[in-house]
Amino acid sequence: MSGTTAIRAATLVTMTALAAACQPSGEDSAAPAGNWSAPPTASSAGRDPSVTASPLTAANTAAVCAAVDKLIVAKSRKIATDSAAATRRDLTPEQVNEQVKGHLADLADDVRGQAARAEDPEIKALITDTARRIDAGAKSATPVKWLSSTFVAIPPRLTRDCRA
Repeated sequence: MSGTTAIRAATLVTMTALAAACQPSGEDSAAPAGNWSAPPTASSAGRDPSVTASPLTAANTAAVCAAVDKLIVAKSRKIATDSAAATRRDLTPEQVNEQVKGHLADLADDVRGQAARAEDPEIKALITDTARRIDAGAKSATPVKWLSSTFVAIPPRLTRDCRA
């Protein structure tokens, strides 16, 4: 496989994975794909689900979750744009992988910053775990493959669990 063909294939996989990750699942109760072990939720941890967060904590959770969503969407678009541009710039697959790794490392740092803002301990744990998973993608030998196998499970999980 030539370098250009490999880059085009990597670009296609990246854009497909990112597009799939940002789509609503249509079914909130579906089990997430991939190997995701999230922190316990209110119902699974034995907490009384009828107890609601204070209005300030709920507002903080909404703000943190919205910020994380925006970060993931923005960085996904950047990765897709850069991957498409890589074919025009004749980047090697190694260069594309390094570029994706850098974007994922930046995203993990940004998500970790949002976790620090979270007041609800469960939301903080969920967002921290999300940052840890994105870090794993940044350290992966094949980050483009990681995007299509693991990253795609992150947005649906956040949509389901990141709320007050």
